[in-house]
Amino acid sequence: MEGFTALIVKIGRGVGGVVGTLYQAGRDSVDTVIRNVIPFMAFISFIIGLILTTGVGDWIAKGLKGSASSLPGLLLISIVCAIPLLSPLLGPGAVIAQIVGTLLGVEIGKGNIPAQYSLPALFAINPQVGCDFIPVGLALGEAEPETVEIGVPAVLFSRVITGPLSVVIAYFASFGLYHTSK
Repeated sequence: MEGFTALIVKIGRGVGGVVGTLYQAGRDSVDTVIRNVIPFMAFISFIIGLILTTGVGDWIAKGLKGSASSLPGLLLISIVCAIPLLSPLLGPGAVIAQIVGTLLGVEIGKGNIPAQYSLPALFAINPQVGCDFIPVGLALGEAEPETVEIGVPAVLFSRVITGPLSVVIAYFASFGLYHTSK
């Protein structure tokens, strides 16, 4: 009978350990969401509201629309969207990219911009993607303050290089993708 009791105690301790670990993981998850994710969501909501209310998104989108019909213009759009001070503000909700994408799509549909510019245009309006989330991602990863100080600017400045580079690659990759039938 003592062997049976010992087995029950072992099983109870094992189950208790698993339940305790899962409970602590749940507490840690809720704590992380409350301390990092929810404040970030509130900030992003504020930025999106500010961009939509002030009309800055429409203003920037209409200003960039005319540049989308040539490779140099798309490179200019990519560089503007990747400027390290602008990209974290352009990223939230991809408001600017949505507006510019819609305007470009309409112009491509009308035939004002050749269809082969649609793929490079996609890359031109999106170099800011993720730039607004870098500090939060580092916080979720529990990065050291020195890592955040170096990591955030490093990623932001790297987008100035990789953004236009992706436009050029997309430009050459789009050769032959679109055929017009007459």
